Amino acid sequence: MGQHERLVVVGSGPAAYTAALYAARANLNPLLFEGLQPGGQLTITSEVENYPGFPEGILGPELMERMKKQAERFGTRFVMGEVTRVDLRARPFQLWRDDTLYTADAVVVATGASAKWLGIPSEKQYQGRGVSACATCDGFFFRGVEVAVVGGGDTAVEEATFLTKYATRVHLVHRRGELRASKIMQDRARKNPKIELVWNAVVDEILGDGKAVTGVRLKSTKDGATRQLPLKGVFMGIGHEPNTAIFKGQLDMNEVGYLQVKSPSTRTSVEGVFAAGDVADPTYRQAVSAAGMGCMAAIDAERWLAEMGVH
Repeated sequence: MGQHERLVVVGSGPAAYTAALYAARANLNPLLFEGLQPGGQLTITSEVENYPGFPEGILGPELMERMKKQAERFGTRFVMGEVTRVDLRARPFQLWRDDTLYTADAVVVATGASAKWLGIPSEKQYQGRGVSACATCDGFFFRGVEVAVVGGGDTAVEEATFLTKYATRVHLVHRRGELRASKIMQDRARKNPKIELVWNAVVDEILGDGKAVTGVRLKSTKDGATRQLPLKGVFMGIGHEPNTAIFKGQLDMNEVGYLQVKSPSTRTSVEGVFAAGDVADPTYRQAVSAAGMGCMAAIDAERWLAEMGVH
């Protein structure tokens, strides 16, 4: 048998670190798997200005580092690397990191979600310098300039609508000639004088001066013709993908793969397994709501372990 733990936390964003902090303070001595990108999505966000308690703002990686230190201070132990396989039908639960087996009485899943990107090099180059996948996080920095949102579903239209609060014009770039968004969202986009719908086009390249985004090169999906559009920001609105592949067939999820919890709790379809943060939240996807859910998951886990008589 592998190393046995009362509570294992899988993930390392605000939800995971907060769950670990609360669990550690409850003397559960949690073990946390940090995955391959410790700190999660916030490590690719430069400035975080909407996390309560930081009036001057704070860098995403620094906020995560602080959360980790706080969880560590109360006794959380950390394992670098990701959980590659789980068996949640076994009791205690079984989790593998490559060939190393760990067992756990309770598990908090906080593996987050990853924004879908276009996959072009210039996108990576300008990430955090004009390229973003979160309008609610970064919209504020684009006051008085033109931006583009890529996508045609509800996510894209929501992001575009939100950005009209700040930007002078929002170009909604969609590869087809009609939106996939729900009727109500489509109407909202069409009625907004600041949103310009750019049909049958894809972003071929993100242009910049080495420091920040200066525009995009668009390519027609009809005839391949290209044109340049000067702007200061590019937002990806092509959705998020919850990091739940290893739980497929073991935990209930919606059609996209978000874990389903029994609201108003963080319990999943398997007794003793709890979910927190973006992995179970397709709606809000904010650091502060993820942290709140992490706190809930730790309290739920602690109560469940006490009911089961695990001390």
